[in-house]
Amino acid sequence: MLVLTRKASQSIVIGNDIVITILDVHRDQVRVGIEAPRDVDVHRQEIFDALQASNRDAAQSAEKIASPKKDKE
Repeated sequence: MLVLTRKASQSIVIGNDIVITILDVHRDQVRVGIEAPRDVDVHRQEIFDALQASNRDAAQSAEKIASPKKDKE
């Protein structure tokens, strides 16, 4: 992990087209602005984790539907 120190109004550039700007620092909160192309998904970690879990659950449900268990004779 790369760790950088930034002050309000300072930015970090990732690649050629993603800019992360520190907008404000107040007590224990940091406001961050992110400029990225529309085709780049940007999520808070907890939202990303929830999406991943939901996708995983949906895939498992689809597998169960696609391959039902055979009845024993």
